[in-house]
Amino acid sequence: MSSQIELRHLTYFLAVADELHFRKAAEKLFISQPGLSRQIKQMEEILQAELFVRDKKKVALTPAGHYLKHQSESLFKQLKEIKRQLQLIGEGDTGEIRIGFLGSAMQDVIPNLLLKLRDTFPKIKTSLEELSNLNQVDAVLKGDLDIGFVRLAKVPANLHMRTVYEDTFSLVLPQSYPMLTREYTGMERFSEDNFILFSQDYSPYYYETIMSICSDAGFVPKVSHKSVHAQTIFKLVENNLGIAIVPTALQYGFQMRVKFVELRDIEQRALLSAIWKKEHRNPVLQNCIDLLFETK
Repeated sequence: MSSQIELRHLTYFLAVADELHFRKAAEKLFISQPGLSRQIKQMEEILQAELFVRDKKKVALTPAGHYLKHQSESLFKQLKEIKRQLQLIGEGDTGEIRIGFLGSAMQDVIPNLLLKLRDTFPKIKTSLEELSNLNQVDAVLKGDLDIGFVRLAKVPANLHMRTVYEDTFSLVLPQSYPMLTREYTGMERFSEDNFILFSQDYSPYYYETIMSICSDAGFVPKVSHKSVHAQTIFKLVENNLGIAIVPTALQYGFQMRVKFVELRDIEQRALLSAIWKKEHRNPVLQNCIDLLFETK
């Protein structure tokens, strides 16, 4: 009998760990139930650890089994990524970078990065996915994204976070609002207006920052609507359903009957940061990071 754990052992183990039923796992693997039981018993003998608690009514993972399940899933994900990268290299590409982003990053940061990658590393493939802040953090942690662009105050300790763009905020008013942009004297004037904000769940840091802008002006904003899309916010403002505060870069690319007042006199800034795992296995991620933060 082999004294080493092989990938087939882990495949069998994960099938049972997912199903928590030996017969169903055996059917899934197209092997006999007694054969599967022998493989699991062999694993437990090699590892000198009980992986499952078995009785006539149910099968359950032991603490050691839970640990092995987590580690095995991570290992197979790494192997899948290695295979994917090798296939790209075999096709003449040097790899792929998977990028998550917020809509505001598409105004400047993402297009510039894609152009630099194309010009400097033309064989690197890129894929983009627009996700909320917290979904990006989760995807980067799981290895489903290589790098994300978020607006957050902090991230888990095993991620790097570095600011890539600092922007001002702008007040968004309906075109018919009874104030010219040059007449702006401070946020105090808007204490009685309804505000339309990005959802707190979508961007907690943004939401708290807007609260602090209004707090500094001496009032708590009356929030009438929330959204996760800038276009929706602008449309609501356009229809006189409230006013909004957004990162200034978001004013570009939308043709709506709204006007923007840049809030240069406040200390708050809209910070866009890049996040990536401190321990990553994508060979082209470092090239991307170097381009993103290159000194001009």
